[in-house]
Amino acid sequence: MKIAILADIHGNIHSLEAVLEDIERQHVEQVVVNGDLVNRGPNSLAVLERLWGNNFIFTLGNHDDLVRMWVEHDPKIPAAWYSDPFWAGTADLAKELAAAGWIDLLRSFNMRHEICLPGAPRVLIAHGSPRHYREGLALYTPEKILYELATEFDADIFIGSHTHRPLDRTFRTHRFINTGAVGTPFNRNPHAQYLLMRYHKQDWHAEFRSVPYDRDAAIAAFADTGYLEKGLLSAHIFREELIHASPLFDPFWRWTGHNQKPRDWASWTEFREMNQDRFARICDRGVTVRSEM
Repeated sequence: MKIAILADIHGNIHSLEAVLEDIERQHVEQVVVNGDLVNRGPNSLAVLERLWGNNFIFTLGNHDDLVRMWVEHDPKIPAAWYSDPFWAGTADLAKELAAAGWIDLLRSFNMRHEICLPGAPRVLIAHGSPRHYREGLALYTPEKILYELATEFDADIFIGSHTHRPLDRTFRTHRFINTGAVGTPFNRNPHAQYLLMRYHKQDWHAEFRSVPYDRDAAIAAFADTGYLEKGLLSAHIFREELIHASPLFDPFWRWTGHNQKPRDWASWTEFREMNQDRFARICDRGVTVRSEM
């Protein structure tokens, strides 16, 4: 049995198309879309339209839920965000998806998906961890957290996404795997990345797939669709993340918060000057995806 698990598409229709073509060649029995289909990138509506109706399984990501909460004015979102230009891209996307009738779909996504085959290790899939979509599985995840997850949930293999970095980590008798990201990888590999799980000889075998695609078109789409103009600074940062295959939004968010700086263009310029290593050039060719072991 083969199962493809893809996540963190983030509105990148170009990388998604390449991954779906690769999945078709793998002859999989099941496809699980493990959250964060939308936001950050310029083609979220196209991503939803492409995925829906394919008999795929969907789990909820934090960005999917953010858009849903934005439309519903959920009290979990700080009131100040609604008038903050920094969130203009999310606000515009929420309006677009609500008008197109997609919010009910996002609301229908489950938090977890379980795979149980007779005699096989039990697999539990969630965007972050099974208990929260923002609790990512990563090399830096403390063993205390892994122990809690292994104790709280009846599973042998935990599969998450969210961190945008592939991972295959063993803790005691449990295995923790991260799919990596289709749309915005953070491991300096610019290719679209997803996970292929194959059940063979009573065990699950993980293969991290790395698929080249037309990144120039994906980067140009930020301007071509008008998203760069509508989304202002945050859209610009998301485009830089795609260009450099490296996290920028969250580090900038934490840096401004820690230093009590406004999240504006002046702060972004200062942040860039202080973190030149984050903006180093990458090569699109000859890149091999590696999991964190």
